[in-house]
Amino acid sequence: MARRKRQAYASGGAEDVNLTPMLDVVFILLIFFIVTAQFIKEPGVAIIRPEVDNKAEAKPLAILIAINSESEIFIDKKLVPPEEVGFTIKQMREDNPRGEIVVQADVNSSAETLVDVMETINRLDGATAINISAKLD
Repeated sequence: MARRKRQAYASGGAEDVNLTPMLDVVFILLIFFIVTAQFIKEPGVAIIRPEVDNKAEAKPLAILIAINSESEIFIDKKLVPPEEVGFTIKQMREDNPRGEIVVQADVNSSAETLVDVMETINRLDGATAINISAKLD
């Protein structure tokens, strides 16, 4: 009789809940959100952007070009000589054919450098809209 009571407690009690499948689903969702997240790109140099009245948001998957206060051109956080800007943009277009081009020019940079970059972009693809980044309030 004593043996039967012990077996009743061992098999008839509350069973443990297996959480392994739930944890697997949570980790799969976490990986999905990390892979599909679009991260904000940074120019790689400190840029003081001008303030403007009309502001529009650019798509996050953009080709980012930065011109610092010494009028040096940075594309993808790398210093690019002015004569190689077109070649570098062509290479980036292969990876991101539909990405918008965003130019961040420092307030103290040369307007000539900005115009040269914009003319180079226009020569490559005249239909491409060139977005100039400005400071948000």
